[in-house]
Amino acid sequence: MTSTTQAPQSGARTAQPEHLGHVIFIAAAAAMGGFLFGYDSSVINGAVEAIRTKYDIGSAALAQVIAIALIGCAIGAAYAGRIADRIGRIRVMQIAAVLFTVSAVGSALPFALWDFALWRVVGGFAIGMASVIGPAYIAEVAPPAYRGRLGSFQQAAIVIGIAISQLVNWGLLNAAGGNQRGHLMGLEAWQVMLGVMVVPAVLYGLLSFAIPESPRFLLSVGRRERAKEILAEVEGEGADLDARVAEIEHAMKSEHKSTFKDLLGGGFFFKPIVWIGIGLSVFQQFVGINVAFYYSSTLWQSVGVDPTDSFFYSFTTSIINIVGTVIAMIFVDRVGRRPLALIGSVGMAVGLALEAWAFSSHLVDGKLPATQGWVALIAAHLFVLFFALSWGVVVWVMLGEMFPNKIRAAALGVAAAAQWIANWAITASFPSLADWNLSGTYVIYAVFAALSIPFVLKFVKETKGKSLEEMG
Repeated sequence: MTSTTQAPQSGARTAQPEHLGHVIFIAAAAAMGGFLFGYDSSVINGAVEAIRTKYDIGSAALAQVIAIALIGCAIGAAYAGRIADRIGRIRVMQIAAVLFTVSAVGSALPFALWDFALWRVVGGFAIGMASVIGPAYIAEVAPPAYRGRLGSFQQAAIVIGIAISQLVNWGLLNAAGGNQRGHLMGLEAWQVMLGVMVVPAVLYGLLSFAIPESPRFLLSVGRRERAKEILAEVEGEGADLDARVAEIEHAMKSEHKSTFKDLLGGGFFFKPIVWIGIGLSVFQQFVGINVAFYYSSTLWQSVGVDPTDSFFYSFTTSIINIVGTVIAMIFVDRVGRRPLALIGSVGMAVGLALEAWAFSSHLVDGKLPATQGWVALIAAHLFVLFFALSWGVVVWVMLGEMFPNKIRAAALGVAAAAQWIANWAITASFPSLADWNLSGTYVIYAVFAALSIPFVLKFVKETKGKSLEEMG
């Protein structure tokens, strides 16, 4: 699944003002999958301790139940592109919407721990599909002048989904008297938290019927006139539609369907550009960002914060995440991808190092000392801010741009799968690592943040302002 549109010629590639609103709606609707990605990924934060007590399991088993969804994410991400090339981008969105809905209902009404884990995997498939199809679809319909900003809609939707999930969790926890296992609507509070996702899942499915198929896919299946209609919608009637179609068709003829085999080469199994994409994905996760969204309530409670306050801090962290993402959306096409990544790496390393210092203190009456407590809270928000204004947006944008046409689909799938596997490794290991040494765990994350600086300086090239063909 690739985008093969080329650079502007005589202004044809820049959407006219009257069409920009329509393009924004299309991108926002496609990014609804990102909203569900964020919501489903982080809503589990409100259920962690309830699951531990309901099923009487230890940290290692709990981590596997929380992290198992990420295996589904990796598989969904790896295959979404190929499925989209066969049945279309919109159909993949609709399949993901159904899977999100089924997962929400199943997770809210489990019979036992094993089927709860199964529904988490189903949700993971949907998240993985949404993580790939959203950015790829937006890249195919967006004019290059707006591609970076429209591409960042995916990350904006993710962080809004995270924030809304934490706000809903906090509200439901208060309604249940501060008890995750308190009763609401005939269910325990944590079950309601997970079940609420049905609402945005259904909305995603409905929105998928309101947006057009990708012009590139339409041309790939011979629907030339419909492709021209869509191009007119997003680029304006003044664009030379025949020339645009010819550009896309020429690019399609000059490429072949990328497969895993196409990624092989060089001295280290994969081609260097593929390793760079994998590296970006792995560094994005190995700084521990998802610990902040999967385990933050548990983390704060472990250092003496009241449960209701811990849910509130999870919500404020997600608001900071939104603020950082907005900053990235403003500057990703102005400053560039690479400078933002470097700024973020420095800020994350500082924030994580401060958290490591704060958590190294001995608890007094079950709580961190006042100074260390405030440093931990501020540093956690600082870390999330710098992640959001840099790696949170930049990696998704670059993965959609950096690969040559002939390997883009397969390389994007591998990089996205690597991201989910890295996410799984962090998520599955955190409870046991925290039991071992919470401060030491954050030292590890800080080291990865610091190592990302030389990685970007040496290997990552700027993609700002380049057409997708220039990457090849």
